[in-house]
Amino acid sequence: MNVIACENLTKEFEGDGTKTVAINNVNLSFNKGEFTAIIGSSGSGKSTLLSLIGTLDKPSKGTITYDTEEILSKSKNKIADFRFQEIGFIFQQFHLLPTLTSLENVLTPLFSRKVPYNKLERAKEVLKQVGLSDKMGALPSQLSGGQQQRVAIARAIIHKPSWLLADEPTGNLDTETGERIYSLLKELNEVEGCGILFVTHDPALASKANRIISMKDSVVLSDKVSLAP
Repeated sequence: MNVIACENLTKEFEGDGTKTVAINNVNLSFNKGEFTAIIGSSGSGKSTLLSLIGTLDKPSKGTITYDTEEILSKSKNKIADFRFQEIGFIFQQFHLLPTLTSLENVLTPLFSRKVPYNKLERAKEVLKQVGLSDKMGALPSQLSGGQQQRVAIARAIIHKPSWLLADEPTGNLDTETGERIYSLLKELNEVEGCGILFVTHDPALASKANRIISMKDSVVLSDKVSLAP
């Protein structure tokens, strides 16, 4: 899956008799292989945009196509299969299961899935890829924040997705650890060729991306190609 296109995308939430517009008439397209930063303050709509692109939610108006196909119009099972095959998620909260080891946490997306590879070998491979070969048997409580986020990244890439959607993945980390996590995602982008959408409020990290989309008050303010190496 090479191109994601958002056309006239709007997302509204209703509650207590009021309507909140989280995303308003957004038109964007993304190409696999790009590293795109989406930046904006809290409430700007960037996380909502990511959840729509990741098929976790449906737009109120407009369409999202994946290689010209409207996945969100399909059944829940078809959408879930598509999400598993094509998209990996990384969040600000690590969402690791506290009673499972690093290896077991990485394996969780595959528990109910049939895949054409050895699950255990693949889990070991991705933990090695994120630099945690020596922490496979460790519980989350035995890991630092940066190590927990690397386990979460390994879990996100175990099924070899075309796209990684990262929602404030450095938000709970100190600056130095955040830089390391960013470098790891950049490496995955370059080596694996996966498209990365990196939501952040950190201008310093955003400036390193190939492309920077700025959002404010539910709309896209700017969409620029970066001069970052």
